[in-house]
Formats: sequence, structure tokens, C-alpha cells
Amino acid sequence: MSLKDKLMQDLKTAMKEKNKIKKSVITMIRAAIKQYEVDNRTEINDDGVIEIIAKQLKQKKDAIEEFKKGDRQDLVDETEKEIEILLQYLPKQLSEDEIRVIVKETIEKHNASSPKDMGKVMGALMPKMKGKADGKLVSKIVKELLS
Repeated sequence: MSLKDKLMQDLKTAMKEKNKIKKSVITMIRAAIKQYEVDNRTEINDDGVIEIIAKQLKQKKDAIEEFKKGDRQDLVDETEKEIEILLQYLPKQLSEDEIRVIVKETIEKHNASSPKDMGKVMGALMPKMKGKADGKLVSKIVKELLS
């Protein structure tokens, strides 16, 4: 079953269960998928869907930071629930230790030794990490290991 089919099935279930948050999150994902397909005049595959969901996840995490600054705990709680739902559709997220291991291997493979090599390392890492890890965290670990 493709990810798009799973989203449609889960949307129907959420509507039957009157789960408003899950329904709104899935509707948001499906709208982003539809927008991508219309813009690019192509059918999107599971990798593309994962990319869209990862982008949505990043936006939600950024929103949480802003809500915390604005002292809006109600919005923080709601956004955290939305993040939990988004994570259900992404591959298992890598832990910080797992990311460190992959980063170290990539640094050794590309003979990177200084912060100047960061672009080369990130270029090699991000296709492997897409949807599995937050880019900010990966970037932070690469900087840390190269300095």
C-alpha cells in the first residue's frame, strides 16, 4: 500500500472517529501532495510524500519555537500532537548517537578534516538522512566533528 493510500485510509478513519487533529494534519499533508502534483504535473511517489511530510514536520518544530517565545502553551501542546501524527508517516527517526556514527563514517569516507569540508560532507549525508533526521541536528553534529 502506498503512503498516499494509507493517508486516505487514515483520513476516513479519523473522520469516522471524529479525531479533529488527525483529520486536519492528514488533510494538510494531502493538500501539500496535491499542490506538488499540480505544480509539477506528475504523480508523486512515496519518497516525494516522505519529503513533503518531513518539510511539514520542520515547519511544525519551527512553529513550536515561536509559540514558546510568545508564551502560548495551548498552541505548543496542539502542535506537539500534530508532530506525533506526522511522525507516524515518516521512517523511524534516527537517534543522535546513530546520526553521529553515520556522520563519522561519511567524514572518514570523504577525508574531511576542517569546517571548509562541511558542504561536501552535508551533500553526501542529506540524501541518506532525508526524512530520518532533522537537518539542523545533522548540521550541528557535522560542525562539531569537523572543528
